[in-house]
Amino acid sequence: MTQNRPDTDDFLSLFLNDVPLMDVRAPVEYDKGSFPLAVNLPILDDQQREVIGTEYKQEGPDAAVELGYQLATDEVKAERLSGWQNFVKAQPEGYLFCFRGGQRSHITQAWLKESGYPYPLIKGGYKALRRYLIDELEASIEQCSFIILSGKTGTGKTRLIHQIDTSVDLEGLANHRGSSFGRRCGGQPGQIDFENNLSIDMLKHRHLKGSASVLLEDESKLIGRCSLSQSFRDKMQQAPIILLEESIEERVEVGLQEYVRDNLDDFQTEFGNEVGFEHFQQGLKDSLHRIRRRLGGERYQQLTDILDNALSQHISQNNIDGYRPLIEALLTGYYDPMYEYQLSQKEGEIIFKGNRQEILAAYSELSKV
Repeated sequence: MTQNRPDTDDFLSLFLNDVPLMDVRAPVEYDKGSFPLAVNLPILDDQQREVIGTEYKQEGPDAAVELGYQLATDEVKAERLSGWQNFVKAQPEGYLFCFRGGQRSHITQAWLKESGYPYPLIKGGYKALRRYLIDELEASIEQCSFIILSGKTGTGKTRLIHQIDTSVDLEGLANHRGSSFGRRCGGQPGQIDFENNLSIDMLKHRHLKGSASVLLEDESKLIGRCSLSQSFRDKMQQAPIILLEESIEERVEVGLQEYVRDNLDDFQTEFGNEVGFEHFQQGLKDSLHRIRRRLGGERYQQLTDILDNALSQHISQNNIDGYRPLIEALLTGYYDPMYEYQLSQKEGEIIFKGNRQEILAAYSELSKV
């Protein structure tokens, strides 16, 4: 039996302390957006939710509640309770929520209490938590100072971001490397999940990192399909800039590691060796095809031939050297001109240039700007 704790509206503590959450909304609601540590254990499945919603509109709330109890047969109730009780036992410090902290939360809470597992709920439910994170993200944008880590594709900006504990990894939150070849295994989160996770990371920075600037990798408005708000982008555009500079040889090696070795490892871990390689191979071909218009027909065909040869060599000899000329051609002929143009549009001052080691050595002073 769990200790009887009070319901809460202390949203800050929930997110700062990574408190586990039981989301009892229907799966269709959960899939549209929830929170990083929320587990979906619905009181109603999607069909039941739709039927009860129709009853509510046609007959009113009392009739909808009555229908809900009719649908909650002994078998259904036992199944729901089993899942909830397991969660409560595993996460005794957690909380439950529904959409508004109304009927579904209170019925879940009542059934749990009757079965000997009292568990607190979040006042206002998902809607209140979501509103809180929207408002707090704007507060973070206003109150935090930003520093932008810029640099050409392949310089290893994400690696450097991970070495500095006052950074927020936008590409990690979006599960995308931010370039035309940036798609990663597992797909991207929905926009609401991306925004919620970004708000939580910024909230933690604001409350746990003192006055330290937030280091952010230079990104466009879209990271894959995840979109940064205009206010976030405006703040980034005006922030001071650190330029990460590496040789073309180093950049090719970074590209080979991230877009070939790491990508393939991710796909083969997810799907197995053979199917994983098929996903990896198709992903490279699709990425090249997406930029064919910018490359032009002749250049696109040349790079396609290089890619085909690299894949053939990879399959027949387990040799990945064939990707190097493709990566170098894309870096120098496609990515670098775009980078130079985008850098010229920035409003922020360049405060430092250097390689990874030089930036790491200087960053504690640079972050005080």
